[in-house]
Amino acid sequence: MSLTLYAHPFSSYSQKVLIALWENGTPFAYRHMEEPGAGEELVQLWPIGKFPVLLDGSSTIVETSIIIEHLDHYHPGSVRFLPEDPIDALEVRLLDRFFDQHVMNAAQVAVNESLRQTADRLDEAKQTSAAALERAYSWLERRLADREWAAGNFFSLADCAAAPSLFYADWVHPIDSIFPKVRAYRARLLARPSFCRAVEEGRRYRSYFPLGAPDRD
Repeated sequence: MSLTLYAHPFSSYSQKVLIALWENGTPFAYRHMEEPGAGEELVQLWPIGKFPVLLDGSSTIVETSIIIEHLDHYHPGSVRFLPEDPIDALEVRLLDRFFDQHVMNAAQVAVNESLRQTADRLDEAKQTSAAALERAYSWLERRLADREWAAGNFFSLADCAAAPSLFYADWVHPIDSIFPKVRAYRARLLARPSFCRAVEEGRRYRSYFPLGAPDRD
């Protein structure tokens, strides 16, 4: 087996790559980050020490969007994560960056503060996350328009990013009913078999969520 993924099932960015692998049934070895020695191996492959990391033969692939583009190019399946049309591909890449930068990273502000030994700025961090996520939900509500998926009527790299981003962001700052398209889109993502699998495999680790995982989803 040429592919090995270093990942954790409760990690949002790990889930992003797992969705892409499971969408096409791409065979890979799963190196769980809680397995003995996995952390040390990861640092040898990628000194920055962040996961997920994909090992493809002797090549080390890092950063989730690059990993998925690598899979799309070297291990293609029936689901193509980037369209061939360069203009359509730009829309996919835009939405991919939007979900990583303006949804997941916005939610992470509150999460990171809650992980500090003395979380004395937690209320401020929650307010910062909430304000940023409200802006993101509002923009996304307009962008989705009549789309089924993030960049159109096809599942793409952008949806791999959207699924864990909206899943965890809604835990940090719930998506209000004034954003019906965003709520419906999140529900469609949760019903997608690849992401449903990611959610179920991460369920046993919900105690890790420092703000307290809600009793839903």
